[in-house]
Amino acid sequence: MTEREDGIQGSLHSGGKSAASGRDDVFGKDSEITLQPLPAASEAAVVLRAEGLTKKYAAVAGAAGRGDLELFRALDLVVHAGEMVAIVGESGAGKSSLLHLLAALDRPSAGEVWCGESRLSTFSSGQAADFRNRDVGYVWQFHYLLPEFTALENVAMPLLARGERKAAALEKARVWLGKVGLGERAEHRSGELSGGEQQRVSLARALVTGPKLLLADEPTGDLDGKTAEAVFWLIQKLHLDHLNDERPLTSVLVTHNMEFAMRCRRVLRLKDGRLSSC
Repeated sequence: MTEREDGIQGSLHSGGKSAASGRDDVFGKDSEITLQPLPAASEAAVVLRAEGLTKKYAAVAGAAGRGDLELFRALDLVVHAGEMVAIVGESGAGKSSLLHLLAALDRPSAGEVWCGESRLSTFSSGQAADFRNRDVGYVWQFHYLLPEFTALENVAMPLLARGERKAAALEKARVWLGKVGLGERAEHRSGELSGGEQQRVSLARALVTGPKLLLADEPTGDLDGKTAEAVFWLIQKLHLDHLNDERPLTSVLVTHNMEFAMRCRRVLRLKDGRLSSC
């Protein structure tokens, strides 16, 4: 077992006072579980691949002395099935912009992104939307729940958007609310939930479709320390709960929290338009 795997095991089994109290808040004090480390990345299939990514933004007309802004320069990334990869870097380095490219929310100036066998640059806008609904779960720093709907209905939205029958969609949504510890809050609207509960609903909404890839942009950034620990611990637990699935959970997370980052399988730093291992 590597030093990082040992750290993951330690944080999930005991995690110090903050980790233990965080998960107790989510699942109650009788939720102790046994978790195993993820398999070596070399043994798993490639889920996400980016090659030679470059992203430039044209200079604003009339902005004297300002040339084009280049966020990425020939950036490469490979993520294997079951991995939990953290991306860190200074504010303004382009971390969120990189996730947008990986989710087909934006197009690179050069280079290619593949998710499985799908090359994202070939997608029309409609195909890109279908790809995000089918293959990508996205968690933002803010939960973006629809306030007029219940937690159950919010989680079911991606399934309803693809045309799934309402009864079946609600049944799957209820299962995922249970997995994030919110089965008893299914009929509450977002305004009746705490910040941590809202973010856990957004996590369930991201995963209810069974995506190949979870992309999370500062998923704990708006939460206090104790609640952030509970949410991050939950993401780790979901990874290991689904480790032996035909399609294991694979995640790329952007975070400023180095303690959380170091509990991931790999940590990559985005600096000067390139990714490097920490």
